[in-house]
Amino acid sequence: MAPQPSTIIAAFERSGIIPVFYHDDEAVCIEVMQACYEGGIRVFEFTNRGEHARRNFAAMRDKKLVSMPDMYLGIGTIKNAADAATFVGQGADFIVSPITDAEIGQYCKKENILWIPGCMTPSEIAVAEKLDSPLVKLFPGNILGPGFVKSIKPLFPNTKFMPTGGVEPTKESIASWFEAGVVCVGMGSNLLSKQVIESQDWSALKAKVVQTFAFVKALH
Repeated sequence: MAPQPSTIIAAFERSGIIPVFYHDDEAVCIEVMQACYEGGIRVFEFTNRGEHARRNFAAMRDKKLVSMPDMYLGIGTIKNAADAATFVGQGADFIVSPITDAEIGQYCKKENILWIPGCMTPSEIAVAEKLDSPLVKLFPGNILGPGFVKSIKPLFPNTKFMPTGGVEPTKESIASWFEAGVVCVGMGSNLLSKQVIESQDWSALKAKVVQTFAFVKALH
């Protein structure tokens, strides 16, 4: 049974950084999650972006249950309710979408699973709000920018925001987003660099996570 949505949101806010990752090799997926965990991450978004997504997610879930019990592992790039149901059946703690789809929202509400829809316009955020989504993914973040958050926050005072895409693991980038009013940031290849993954330098990845965490914590 998945944790309560409010529990997951609290974990997102505590973490501040949500890694977003996919790889075809399940061993690499596990190593990346482990390095992030050792660096202090407690929320991890694996993405449904390849043919081995279900197999690798299952392997990560098994590893998490054994050695990372306080990690929340969710699935991203979910574009329909059937895929949401599949991964919920595999033990996903939360669902993230690049789109705002009513059927996914209705399914997750029925199952009491946190759903984080992807939005790019005020109209999409309004739809997410009607679907009772307390946390919205602003995507792509590099197109929207922190100024967008400042502009829309007064319109949606009860909605929390998480940009994904284009957020950089630098003091300046992170500060600009949090000062605009987001509660956390999703980070993919800018944090989990292709070079580090290919070289399998897990200690360097852990160090990068620790450094990026420090930028977030310095804002509080």
